[in-house]
Amino acid sequence: MTIQATLELMRELRLHGMLEALTQQQEQPTYSGLGFEQRLAHLVNAESSHRDTQRLQRLLKNAKLKYQATPEAIDYRHSRGLDRELMAELLTSSWIDRQQNLLITGLTGTGKTWLGCALGVQAARRGYSVLYKRTARLLEEMDVAHKDGSIAKIRGQLAKTRLLILDDFGLSVMNVRARSDLLELLDDRVGTGSTMMLGQMPVKDWHSFINDPALADAILDRLIHSSHRISLKGDSMRKQQPTVSSS
Repeated sequence: MTIQATLELMRELRLHGMLEALTQQQEQPTYSGLGFEQRLAHLVNAESSHRDTQRLQRLLKNAKLKYQATPEAIDYRHSRGLDRELMAELLTSSWIDRQQNLLITGLTGTGKTWLGCALGVQAARRGYSVLYKRTARLLEEMDVAHKDGSIAKIRGQLAKTRLLILDDFGLSVMNVRARSDLLELLDDRVGTGSTMMLGQMPVKDWHSFINDPALADAILDRLIHSSHRISLKGDSMRKQQPTVSSS
């Protein structure tokens, strides 16, 4: 088989990482001095790296994060209530393996959404499926799904997502169906995934906000049990860093 035929076969088999690496080997004389095993290892490593990159890009696309924030850009300089030790643990994403939740609260502009998205990016880097949704928007979608018969499908998709990020919790009053849907959503995720809740309202006020003692007890039991908490403080990050969007 000629080298051109090999390249074509790699393209047909979608071995794009290997294809690029083999083309590189053909073009650069540096590789001519390497043995067969070394050149083969280079091709295999290139294909593995390519697939990892493709997987990450797919996970990030499906996550629909509001910001493509990066963990490396997290700002610890301002007095926002960020505990470096806790952040170091969260960035390992081991809490997702343990199906634990994360509750991030703080006034508008303190960086809740940006920080949540940065942790979402890190989770995707670790290979976890991630999905970002505004709480009110998701509950609206579930309400529509009840009417068109697709609610079971949506619940199934949400249950399988390893990290579900629900932003702006507490901004919109929930009706009876919304409260029930939120409970069902969280119940489906017990033992299967982690939920990150972002909101301006302190956690201590969530029970009264839900405005149904029985459902509030059930919802908070599933959210708060074995959860990590971050309470962001300080002035708006928009004032301190006008080029960085936070909410």
